[in-house]
Amino acid sequence: MTTPSLTGAVLAAWEVAVERRERAGVWAGAAPAEGDWSGGRLARAALAALVADRASLEILDAGVGEVAERFGLSSTEQTVLTLACLPEAHPSAHLLAGLLSGDDGAARPSVALAWESAGLGSAEPVARRLLERGGRLRRYALIGVEGDGVLLSRRLVVPDRVVSHVLGAAVVPQEVERVLVHAPPVDMDGSGEVADALAGGESLVWVKAAPGAAAASLAVGACRRLGVACVVADLERAPSGREAGVPEHEGTSPDPVQVRRTLASLTLEAGLEGAVLVLLGAQHATAHLDLIDRAAVPVVAVASIAWEPRWAQLLPSTVTATRLSRGEREQLWRDAIEEDVVGPDVVAARIMPEEIDLVAERARADARREGRAVSGEDVRRAVRMLAAGHHAHSGGTPATLDDLVLPDHVRAEVERLIGWARNRDEVLGLGDLQGKGGKGTGICALFSGSPGTGKTLAAHVLADALGADLFGVDLSSVVDKYIGETEKNLERVFAKAESLNAVLFFDEADALFGSRSAVTDSRDRYANQEVAYLLQRMEAFEGITVLATNLRGNLDPAFARRLHFMVHFPDPDVTTRRRLWEQHLAQLPGTAPGDPVDLDLLAESLEIAGGDVRNIVLAATYDAVAERRQVGMADLRRAAEREMAKLGRRVTGSQWAGSR
Repeated sequence: MTTPSLTGAVLAAWEVAVERRERAGVWAGAAPAEGDWSGGRLARAALAALVADRASLEILDAGVGEVAERFGLSSTEQTVLTLACLPEAHPSAHLLAGLLSGDDGAARPSVALAWESAGLGSAEPVARRLLERGGRLRRYALIGVEGDGVLLSRRLVVPDRVVSHVLGAAVVPQEVERVLVHAPPVDMDGSGEVADALAGGESLVWVKAAPGAAAASLAVGACRRLGVACVVADLERAPSGREAGVPEHEGTSPDPVQVRRTLASLTLEAGLEGAVLVLLGAQHATAHLDLIDRAAVPVVAVASIAWEPRWAQLLPSTVTATRLSRGEREQLWRDAIEEDVVGPDVVAARIMPEEIDLVAERARADARREGRAVSGEDVRRAVRMLAAGHHAHSGGTPATLDDLVLPDHVRAEVERLIGWARNRDEVLGLGDLQGKGGKGTGICALFSGSPGTGKTLAAHVLADALGADLFGVDLSSVVDKYIGETEKNLERVFAKAESLNAVLFFDEADALFGSRSAVTDSRDRYANQEVAYLLQRMEAFEGITVLATNLRGNLDPAFARRLHFMVHFPDPDVTTRRRLWEQHLAQLPGTAPGDPVDLDLLAESLEIAGGDVRNIVLAATYDAVAERRQVGMADLRRAAEREMAKLGRRVTGSQWAGSR
């Protein structure tokens, strides 16, 4: 018979097998219920139909040849893979495999048939090794062996993904498609090291990525240097424990079972594509390094933690990913958005290169909907949308510096803090200016002042100016009466803020960061340990931390050295109070012309902070809306007196009393 080489070898062996069984009388009297078709005649007819279908055989032959080349299969392994794929490619092969394996009809081929077709005896050691778990066919998950009987009677199974690839109809599995990400290549510090490791034959390269580091683009850039393809996937996108039915308090991270399943599919996918696997979120794969070790292609594992030798008996090449410089980010923005509309505030936002493409597409879509060119505001809005999607604390109208009514020297300090945060990557690129020995690259600021003076609003302004999320710490969910639990809860908070590239905000910070006391009992000792842990963790933090307190003197003095900014928000003077009244009333569509608002009287008579002004205006608005009219001075007077009573104070002064 004249057929392609791979399938031809299998069909030739099957023809010999049919003749052998006919001579042995295996099919004698084994006719089916209808007609006089014996098993032998069925086998001959199926064999003839296979030989006649040249097109299907050529497709199968080419597909198996490609897979064999990418996975380094021997000629014997190619024969077995071809035999296992034939029933998936042609119904006659399905029937013939079943008949030759001892079934009455169509079935998967048996191990005995595979050995026979490959010219191997069942007692030969090489035959056993061919289908052992450590052999290439099973190690790379190209073939599975089903059944619990003797090995000879078990059946060969080819995964659907392998079959579809061999037959040229590849469909990416759902568990793979879910975690695939796009990362633009960037030739940056570290790309050369990764490329050299891959070129040197390293099977695993471990990339330690600090929050905000462009590790994925670094790895893709290394592959571009070598001219090789890569598959980029993020294990953070694997189904979480909650999706897998794990109790809610345990289900926020990717489920280990799902991670293993996804990782197995990814290594197979990369092998079939002949591509380097760039694995983001590799810290979730440390319990499954056996799958990475068995991969047919090199793996660049990107993780938020450093390599630990205890994980496996190997020391992979390790690289530390850096953040993009301002120039590199500007170039990525120019590539993503041709219009020159990206301002310095957007460039300073610590978003990943792959997220820049998402932001650019969102901005273009918004502009197309209105039939105009992309504007800077489109881009800024898309950046805010991205940040808002990272955490539930986001949302609402962004706060700007114009929303802050502060004395000039305080506002200047807030602006200076924003400038530091925007330019810190540029400064860090100049060298180890922040020191070594485990010190982080974060920025820490203390906002102190009376309630309502603008501390929380200033924290929101900082986060929104950076296009980041404000991660407010809920003290009730952090502080725990059990020893050691508070530190664990705080570690989760810091780690989450780092992973989200968020501004970490501790309100009423003195409750956590209070002064350490003399140890008189075990409770004091453990309380001091919590403060000591906070000191160490803050120093190692890579993000931006804002501490807000009404009682600055209650903070432990050791925090002062860790603080880059100490901004005091004073109680507003008369001039500042007038600006506060103007700003809050400006949010209304108008005030009652028949009852004009006396801003000077409000500012001079009510010694209150901005938060109290907001409460008064809000209460007055509710009263006016209930009566279907605009806010007037009388509404503000009544609301002010109620607010002052709530604060335990009275409005004094003849001017206030005489204005009734």
